Amino acid sequence: MTYALLISYDGTNYRGWQTQKNGISVQSVLEGAAAEAFGKKVNITASGRTDSGVHAAGQVCHFTAESSIPPEKVADALNFRLPEDICVLKSAAAPEGFDCNRSAKKKTYCYRMYLSRRAHPLKSRYAEAVWPRPDISLMRRGAALFCGEHDFRAYCASGSAVKTTVRTVYSVDVELSSSRGCEDISLYVCGGGFLYNMVRTMAGTLLFLGQGRLTLDDIKNSLAAGDRSLVGKTMPAKGLTLESVDYGFDLFG
Repeated sequence: MTYALLISYDGTNYRGWQTQKNGISVQSVLEGAAAEAFGKKVNITASGRTDSGVHAAGQVCHFTAESSIPPEKVADALNFRLPEDICVLKSAAAPEGFDCNRSAKKKTYCYRMYLSRRAHPLKSRYAEAVWPRPDISLMRRGAALFCGEHDFRAYCASGSAVKTTVRTVYSVDVELSSSRGCEDISLYVCGGGFLYNMVRTMAGTLLFLGQGRLTLDDIKNSLAAGDRSLVGKTMPAKGLTLESVDYGFDLFG
């Protein structure tokens, strides 16, 4: 049987999703728990790799195993063996032919920042402190430029091996709220797929735009010409969270 998992994790202590030789990964910990639960080695595939230090609120995984454990109870069997910073929120029997990576239609990431001259100890694990205060309305105008199909090679980490750097972004929303005495900026990006460091670089570009360090024309030209000098910095991993994966149907309903 093929099982689907909806998992959440705090990526602070991990070298990303994928199993690594030089550090502990979310995949290796999850597969270790599955091996204990099912009594044999289990290979678990995720909807996409998250980088070192990146978090997930709604990562989707799948694996194949034979077991008498009811699909909806697999979450409990795994959580009993998992550390506190990884949790299987839901488990279910996957439909025939389901592949959590290839079947994904859309993914939504959020990059979180907060406005402060100093790092806030209760916020800085999941968001980046930024100053001076950017122009939010200008950031929203810049965000709209990313929507649609574009060549995002200027927003991809150097040395990344991909067949194409063209990606489709469906929406980019810049939300402003407040908590713990600070203004929070949340950048939600929904797309069909993303390049390595793409969302973190988009976040840095919009921040620079809002702070007057880049212009709207710089963003337009970065997409047209692929010029890395026209984009902002790649923001730290801790501010990025994979929020959800959309398959066009309710996988865990």
